[in-house]
Amino acid sequence: MAEVDRRKAYLYGIATVLLWSTVASAFKLSLRYLDYAQLLLYASAVSTVALGCAVLVQGKVSHLWCEARRAWGRALLLGLCNPLAYYLVLFSAYERLPAQEAQPLNYTWALTLALLSVPLLKQRFRWQDGVGGIVCYAGVLVISTHGDIFALHFTDSLGVVLALGSTVLWALYWIFNTREAGDPIVRLFLNFALSLPFVGLYCTWQSSLWPVPIEGLVGAGYVGLFEMGVAFVLWQQALRYAENTAQVGNLIFVSPFLSLGFIYLLVDEAIRPSTPVGLALVVAGLVLQQMRRSTQPIPNR
Repeated sequence: MAEVDRRKAYLYGIATVLLWSTVASAFKLSLRYLDYAQLLLYASAVSTVALGCAVLVQGKVSHLWCEARRAWGRALLLGLCNPLAYYLVLFSAYERLPAQEAQPLNYTWALTLALLSVPLLKQRFRWQDGVGGIVCYAGVLVISTHGDIFALHFTDSLGVVLALGSTVLWALYWIFNTREAGDPIVRLFLNFALSLPFVGLYCTWQSSLWPVPIEGLVGAGYVGLFEMGVAFVLWQQALRYAENTAQVGNLIFVSPFLSLGFIYLLVDEAIRPSTPVGLALVVAGLVLQQMRRSTQPIPNR
């Protein structure tokens, strides 16, 4: 069992949150030069290399071979869910929506996870889940209608559906992943490595492999290294040194507000007044929903 070290837990947790806070901007900037399929391909390739290096550095190659022999089929199926399906849907949402809308909508994954855990993991549905869901999705409505909730006019209805749909894919991936034994970094590496050929085939079918602008490759490299790779490793380290998941878990609620600042500074989006109001509702709903769930593991996002 890992040694409890509160300082290391917070350092790793804060580093992870800072990385998460930049990825919405990185998505949007990268999509100026690449389409969603190209971004997924090059980001997945970089992430596969980064996770492979993490496996080597941590001395888990023997775990990798054992896991590959034992459950390569399940690893492939989970890889087709994440990264393939999840990021295709998420990047498609970012293509259609402003970053300040797509990011908070995708952030409702924690609520989707809780709701799907009721039928799939046989968890009890609590009043906090119901009330938290109402508050959270009220925030979604405020954000996606730009505050004009009674008119129910959406800038891009399909984009909203895609952003919310990505939360279902991520929640399903996490739920089915909890049933898998083995090291989480090894499992994630297998997911990415086994799905990478299918990502390449999809990109060849729907887009083109080359040429792509150097700016797009830099953006995809950042997304693959920090959103898909390093952030996961750092978050696992934060949980490893934490006394309990609540010690670092609450840090995730800082991320979306920091992200709005990066979106304003880097993407040059004018933040609408309705966005922070809706985001505050989303976070309030998630905080309420997370009450008394402090012993549950917080998935990387």
